[in-house]
Amino acid sequence: MTKILVLYYSRHSATALMAQQIARGIEESGAYEACIRTVPEVSTGLEQSKNPVPDSGPPYVTLDDLQECAGLALGSPTRFGNMAAALKYFLDSTSGLWLSGKLSGKPATVFTSTSSLHGGQESTLLSMMLPLLHHGMLIMGLPYTEADLATTHSGGTPYGASHFAGIDNNPELSDEEKRLCKAQGKRLAKFAKQLESD
Repeated sequence: MTKILVLYYSRHSATALMAQQIARGIEESGAYEACIRTVPEVSTGLEQSKNPVPDSGPPYVTLDDLQECAGLALGSPTRFGNMAAALKYFLDSTSGLWLSGKLSGKPATVFTSTSSLHGGQESTLLSMMLPLLHHGMLIMGLPYTEADLATTHSGGTPYGASHFAGIDNNPELSDEEKRLCKAQGKRLAKFAKQLESD
């Protein structure tokens, strides 16, 4: 397993920019290649509503991507303090992997973006952890040894990287947010390598 999966859903590109920074951190570790994937949008009837191949950006994730990865970084914008429906729709399709235990023991981490400062960043991160815990994945956050956590005036939580986009949905990450995303990617790669050698 030479790849770590960075899987996200993004509507206004902020979460996508976070995914790119996390992927950089993974690849700077020198141990793994980052495999960036997304999920299709869903309709109000909760059916996939996009073509099987996205018009631009990374490909859509497959169950094989998830099964074959050495670790997972999972990202979503906040929707009323929870992950976006498109990401939940995909996770709900992973029961076969749960039954076979294919993700058990793999490291995972989560990240999010919100439009309001108190829009539920931490509850979104916690909600994304729940299905990963059911899969037996080993969840890791961001420790306060990352100095930016104590000084940031934008995003950043010990549960995982976050971005504050504001009501205008500004996708540009602050310097602190970029550093925290990269640190999260490096940390994920470090623990994946340690687990692999056990």
